[in-house]
Amino acid sequence: MDVLDLARTQFAVTGSLHFLFVVLTLGLAPLVAIIQTRHVITGKPVFERMARFWGQIYVINYALGVFTGLVMEFQFGLSWSGLSRFAGDVFGAPLAIETMAAFFLESTFLGLWIFGWGRLPRWLHLACIWLVALTAYASAFWIMVANSFLQNPAAAELRGDHLVLTDFGALLTNPSLVFALPHVLGAGLFTGSSVIIGASAYHLFRGTSEREFFVRSLRMGVVTALIGTLVTVAFGFAQFGTVGLVQPGKFNGGPAVGASLGFMILIGELALFGVMFVLTPLLFRDLLVRWSWTHPLLMLMTPLPFVAAILGWLVREIGRQPWLVYGKLTVEDAMSPGLTPGMVTGSFVAFTGVLGLLAVVDYLLIARTVRRGPAAVTLGVPGRPDPAAPAPALTL
Repeated sequence: MDVLDLARTQFAVTGSLHFLFVVLTLGLAPLVAIIQTRHVITGKPVFERMARFWGQIYVINYALGVFTGLVMEFQFGLSWSGLSRFAGDVFGAPLAIETMAAFFLESTFLGLWIFGWGRLPRWLHLACIWLVALTAYASAFWIMVANSFLQNPAAAELRGDHLVLTDFGALLTNPSLVFALPHVLGAGLFTGSSVIIGASAYHLFRGTSEREFFVRSLRMGVVTALIGTLVTVAFGFAQFGTVGLVQPGKFNGGPAVGASLGFMILIGELALFGVMFVLTPLLFRDLLVRWSWTHPLLMLMTPLPFVAAILGWLVREIGRQPWLVYGKLTVEDAMSPGLTPGMVTGSFVAFTGVLGLLAVVDYLLIARTVRRGPAAVTLGVPGRPDPAAPAPALTL
């Protein structure tokens, strides 16, 4: 592989790994907020335990996902400095807003929520998790604004050797953004609900003593999966018209695009059909809980939204080639000068190794949390003093 293909492959691999964390974060954050809202309104302890259990899984995924995002940022400077020179005035604006106004706020509110159990008033603590969910969605919005500019460089004009932003409002109403953002958010809900469904099915299959806990979780997961798949599929198909206008021929970008698009559509339609006409009727007749033979099937379905999300990302990015900024800047011209195959290979191995390790650690920690169940959750549990610890010295 030449240096250009190496750099493209590096970004595709690291971008795919990073997106695995993102799509789960977008799905779990609002679900945890809804569960905690039910606890605050009803006062039922089961909802508090559900918020802490699923919230701990969210925190694990978020903490490890932050590091994968940093690797993505490094690559823009290392491999694609031409993008910053040519379109940094436009492309950098939404990324800067995402970092300063969304990511930092999300991290702050998440910290208050994590350490605020039993310390903050109930409604204030509840507001923190809702702000976490809202800022997570705001972060997704600004990232999609930046990506949509690459797909369709609206609101910018060429001045000299670089693009200049001319209409900030047009940047926020980019046709490539309007349907793509709800599609991504729907995919997040589908992914988060699938994790909840799979974990709940695992415990019900084992005959857990926490039956009420996981029956409620399973019901919530199926209802959310229905909403998520409807939104994902509807806005996914709605994008075809827009793509045909701003990027004609995108879906004819070779076998990689065709295969990814075909499998993504197949997964989406099967998921929508399965959730709408199989899982939902069985759930409301309580058969999904009582028929234990369905539980392994639900566990096997858990990875499907992650696979579909990666396939969709590949279609969106590969179908734009050879353009990095569509119609304005090619990938070859955006590449940093002076790179050698050895340099890119070295960074490729390092980045992929780090992100791959984080993905494995994320999976293992989440799997262990699920396996141990709600009784072993530490989030929101007040610390207990060690009886063997010496008493603190009295000072005046």
